[in-house]
Amino acid sequence: MEKDASVNAIGGPLAACSSQDPVTGFFRDGHCNTCAEDRGSHTVCAVMTAEFLAFSKYVGNDLSTPRPEFGFAGLAAGDAWCLCAARFLQAHDEGCAPRVHLAATHIRALDIVPLDVLNAHADDA
Repeated sequence: MEKDASVNAIGGPLAACSSQDPVTGFFRDGHCNTCAEDRGSHTVCAVMTAEFLAFSKYVGNDLSTPRPEFGFAGLAAGDAWCLCAARFLQAHDEGCAPRVHLAATHIRALDIVPLDVLNAHADDA
């Protein structure tokens, strides 16, 4: 798998998405890097909230429950995580999108999420 260029949503170098335990990203490299094989487009660096975690669990992607068999401790409010762009947009549409780190959000997120939507949730703009 060849990574796409590590460029963020605002045109600069892609910063780390700070969660290191568990390590985030499609490549589990701490960055929201992507490639053609990343069908979920794990490109939005978001800071988890209790509200978003409950929403994600409700729609079928439980990010908060530990899964030791996969080396996944579960996420808590305040953790940064590379979200699927479509899930972020869905949460935005439902009014429960978390804050995002634009410098750590991959430019490919813009294929799915409009920049003005990301800007509305940015905590580093």
